[in-house]
Amino acid sequence: MAAMVRLLEETDPIVEEVYRRKNEAEEARQREYLSTVKIQAWYRGERTRAYIGHLNKCATIIQRNWRGFLGRDLTRVLVRNSVLIMKINYYNKKATYIQKMWRGYYVRKYVFNYYSRKRYLEALQIKNEIVRSELEEYAEMQEQERRRKAEKAHKEKREILARKNHYLISTEVIPGVFNSPFLPYPTETEYLLRSVKPLLHHQKKKTDKPFDPTCRSYDLPKPKLLPPLSSKPQGPFRDPADVQNQRYKEFQPSLRVATSFTSLEEARQRMKDEEWVTRLNDNVFEPFSKREARYEPLLHTRSEYGHLPYGFRYFREEFPDRQVTRQWFGENAVFQDVGAPDPNI
Repeated sequence: MAAMVRLLEETDPIVEEVYRRKNEAEEARQREYLSTVKIQAWYRGERTRAYIGHLNKCATIIQRNWRGFLGRDLTRVLVRNSVLIMKINYYNKKATYIQKMWRGYYVRKYVFNYYSRKRYLEALQIKNEIVRSELEEYAEMQEQERRRKAEKAHKEKREILARKNHYLISTEVIPGVFNSPFLPYPTETEYLLRSVKPLLHHQKKKTDKPFDPTCRSYDLPKPKLLPPLSSKPQGPFRDPADVQNQRYKEFQPSLRVATSFTSLEEARQRMKDEEWVTRLNDNVFEPFSKREARYEPLLHTRSEYGHLPYGFRYFREEFPDRQVTRQWFGENAVFQDVGAPDPNI
């Protein structure tokens, strides 16, 4: 009971303390609320930033791995294409070398034969000499004909002039201009005047008319007028028939279309045929009874120019060990001599 009484006596201070603390709490409530909000915002921001950083790190790892895979795949493709191009270039180079050697051998063997071409050039030289001599003779004949015509024209001109001046000839009483008494003999013009006949009056050309003082301007003949220009209509003034003919005229092929495509080969063949027909044959025909056995030397024994280079030892020799140049061969990165044989072929 005493405790109850003592407790009741202390109730008022307790209530006052409660109210005091309550008032202090109410006063600090806003400040505590703002501090709590600030702490929560910082914590949530740190957690969100950490999560976003984790996501970025994971995305970077995924992108790095994916881009590395794509780069390695593209590098493999590029390396494969580069190796293929290198092989193709190497094989093309070898094929070109083989084709060059074969074509050179074929041309030297069957197309441009040295001895046949030599005989052809010798025959062509002889033919050129013949044609040149004929051209010189023809030019000389033309020059003589031209000189003969010039002399004839000059002679005719002198004769006409002598016939016009025939009155200057000498007579028995009076010597002429070209027959001076102080000269031992007359000049050439004097002999020419004696050998021609005088030119008659009606044969002279009347170039100038005598002056007539009674002639008036209106009595003179009118000058001859030039013919009028032919007026050719243009544009819509032309004849429709001419326009129709011009529009639908026949096709005029060019020289390339009009001529044959093989005209050059045909002309060459005709030239060869003519040379074969007109060629000179130096082999004299002899009867079989009078023919003696003559020795005909073989083609590969000797000739007019000495021994012919025929046989294995006259073929072109190769010395691979003398080739000191080194060359890159393919993707194996192996250096080989140019003259050495390739083991891959």
